[in-house]
This record gives sequence, C-alpha cells and structure tokens, in this order.
Amino acid sequence: MLKKRALISVSDKTHLIDFAKFLEENNYELISTGGTFKHLKEAGLQPVQIDDVTGFPEMLNGRVKTLHPKVHGGLLAVRTSEEHMQAVSDHGIGLIDMVIVNLYPFFENANADISLQEKVEFIDIGGPSMLRSGAKNFSAVTVITDVADYAKVQQEITVSGDTSLETRKKLAGKVFNLTAAYDAAISMMLLDEEYPQYLNASYKKISDLRYGENPHQSAAYYVSTTDSGAMKDFEILGGKELSFNNLRDMDLCWKVVNEFKTEMACCAVKHSTPCGVAVGTDALETYKNTFECDPVSIFGGIVGMNFKIDKGTAEELNKTFLEIVMAPEFDEDALETLRKKKNLRIIKIKNAVSDRHTWEKTDGGMLVQETDTHFSENIATVTLTVPTAEQQEALLFAQRVVKYVKSNAIVVSNGKQALGIGGGEVNRIWATQQAIARAKEKFSGDLVLASDAFFPFRDVVDYCAAEGIKAIIQPGGSMRDQDSVDAANEHKIPMMFTGMRHFLH
Repeated sequence: MLKKRALISVSDKTHLIDFAKFLEENNYELISTGGTFKHLKEAGLQPVQIDDVTGFPEMLNGRVKTLHPKVHGGLLAVRTSEEHMQAVSDHGIGLIDMVIVNLYPFFENANADISLQEKVEFIDIGGPSMLRSGAKNFSAVTVITDVADYAKVQQEITVSGDTSLETRKKLAGKVFNLTAAYDAAISMMLLDEEYPQYLNASYKKISDLRYGENPHQSAAYYVSTTDSGAMKDFEILGGKELSFNNLRDMDLCWKVVNEFKTEMACCAVKHSTPCGVAVGTDALETYKNTFECDPVSIFGGIVGMNFKIDKGTAEELNKTFLEIVMAPEFDEDALETLRKKKNLRIIKIKNAVSDRHTWEKTDGGMLVQETDTHFSENIATVTLTVPTAEQQEALLFAQRVVKYVKSNAIVVSNGKQALGIGGGEVNRIWATQQAIARAKEKFSGDLVLASDAFFPFRDVVDYCAAEGIKAIIQPGGSMRDQDSVDAANEHKIPMMFTGMRHFLH
C-alpha cells in the first residue's frame, strides 16, 4: 500500500506526539523540519528530514528550508490532472497529503519590547507559504493549523481512511483566516499609517457569548492579536461569564476613571452611559459619592474604580445589586467579601486605556477615526464675571465626565460628583433640564454645568440662571455664541469656552 505523506513543522507541540504516532500507524510518512524533527525523533518516531526531501540544506539561518519545488509541487499538484501528475513524476516530486504547521509567534512579539529587526525575524514566510499551497489544493490535501483539529482529523481517518472533502475545505478556510490576520498584523507594524489604503483587522476570538445586545442576537468576543488594552488582558476573579453588554459597558467605565490620572475616581455605568462619577481621597467615600449621584440607575450597573478596593468599600458595594466591580487591585478581605455574591463579576484591570482609533460599522462600510483622548489646553473665560478657583476646578471635573455622555450631553456637578447627567436627547435644552433636575433632587449647594458642544441659542444660559447654576463651561463655536455670552453677563454667571467639542453619538 502506497504511503501517504504528512509535512509537520510546528512551534506549538501540544498533543503532537500522540497525533504523529497515529499518523505513522495509519501508513503516513512523516516529513519535518528543525526542532520538530528532533522532537519527533526523540519520541521514537521515524520522521524524514526536509533536507532529504528537497536535496537542499536549510540556509540563511533557517529562512530558507521549505521554499522548494519538491515541497510546493507535492502540495499543489492536482491529482486528477494528467499534466500535473506527469510533471511531478518527471521531476521526482512526491505528493504531500497533509500539512501540519504553526506559524512563528509574530502575534506574541509584535508588541514586545524588542527592536524592529528582532520583530521582523518573527515574520514567518515558509509556514504561510506551505499552508496556502496546501489549502489551495484542499481537494486532496488536509491542512491543520489548530491543535484542536487533531481529534476531528483522527476520527475521520479512523472511520473512513481519510478526511472528508467538507472537512478539508473548512480547514483550508481556517488557513486563509489565520494568514489574513497574520499578514494584517505585520502590515500594521510596518506601515504604521493612521489610515492605510486597506483597512486590516487582526483579532482572535476569545469566546462565544451567550447572546448579543438582545437574546435573539448571536455574538462573540475578539481581542487584538498585537495590541495590548484594558479590555484584552483583564482578569476575572469571580462571578459568572461576561455578556456582550457587560464588555461594552466595562470599556466605557474604565475609560471614564482613566480620565483622572492623579485623583481617586469611581464611575458607575448603566446601559453604556455614566450614571455616577465622583473623585475623592478615600476609597469608601469616593464610592459612596458615586452611588449618591444616582442611587436608582446604579442598580444592576457596573462600577469601576482606579484604586485598590478594600474590605469596607467591598461591604458597601455588596449592599447594591451590581453586575460588575472593576479595579486595578483588591485586598484579599475585599475579594472574600465580594465573592459572597456568587454572580457578581469581579474584574481586575491590568492595563490603562490604549485605543488609538475607534471604528463604527455602517452597512457596507466602516468609519474610522482617531480616539477622542484630547482635552483642551486653551480654556478661556469669555464673560465679565470670572469663575473662582473652586468653580474652575468643578467645571474641569464636569468637562472630563461630559465627554463620555451621549450627545446632546450635559453634566451638572459640585466638583466632586456628577450629580446630574443628561444625554442622548435630540436638543440641548431637554438634556439641560434633565441634568439640573436630577442634580437638585439630591444637592442644595452650588452647582456648575458642562456641555459637550456649543449652545445654539441663549436658552440654556437663561435656564441655568433661573435654576441657580453658578458657572458654565462649553466649547463655543456657534454663530450665536455672543447671544450666550450676553445672557451669561446679564445673569452675572461666569462662562468658559474650551474650543473643543466632545460629541459621542
């Protein structure tokens, strides 16, 4: 019986020996390279070295070892073509029926603290070439890139003596799916262009999700193969699995608390909207102030903090039904306390926010923009009345929060808490009315107001004056800016312009 041939060259050697033994027992000749050859040999198998197949030694520090007609001819020859079969016979090329290849670990090293030249050495050329040749000829060649597929292939060979065409086609599809992501990652590193001609994405599926935004929608979670990020490397310390909405809300929540680099900050998020934000000097106080912003909406929400959670804060958190608690660190006593709520997801965040671009899918297209990480450095008072130092501090706090509220966005604050948040309205006056009303329900002291975009009319300023708002910050930029400035002067309310809007639609 004529032997089949399997070409094996892998960096991930998990379960390889068992699978290779199976292949030998089922009349496969094993061909392998370098470290894989040694690994198989030491396990008592009888592989043939690639040099003996090609009649050409490995060279250029291993850069050239499988790029040879005796490899690619054996993979690409169409078995039903008389011309192809005559050509391989004339040139002494043996057919190759299976390829098992892992790629050099470029994904793992693209973001490593090494030189560009060192990263370049992790770009695999021979591996993708063999995979693509075998995958193109899936009518006859079985191509394996994933250790998880060993079992499926082994089962089919055991039952039928070979893999099915359907399986080979699917495995070929996995090859091109992998090499597309691999090439995309390399392209992004070498081009380093903000908006290249072709938009490449290189993401790997981490898990299927129970469902998407709604129960009737399927969903999965992917992470970048090259970039780091808070939503890639977090650690789940307790609770049930994360949902689509959980992950989206976590991302927003962590971005809000990351706005505050030198202060303890806490944010509560509900339905992709901040419902409470506060800063403080004490963990428990900071969380309590966040809770007080909106004690109703926080129920069933997500809480994120940019500081270590202690036992006292954990006990306070447990008084409310929450979906998720996020922080960079937890005391052991705090973890023990939080874990008493079996379904509460406890998330340890390891990385700061690092997104450089945001993507928004359209039907048949993709919008890509620079992430809004900026904060104005040219804030100026535009009224005769100048805000006090305390008011300025309160305005800047509110301005950092309003950036993460859906437009039209208004935040009313006392400088330590976002007491009233209004957003997602079709006009700014409605958002203003809601934010002020919510703030005054729980706080009777001095309040300031921040807007994500300019006031098209003076109505917002007039309403703020009637409701006792003490200072205003907004981007400016309207043709009617002077109307709002005049109104603020009439009411003796200090107003500042930032010159930078923060729409979040």
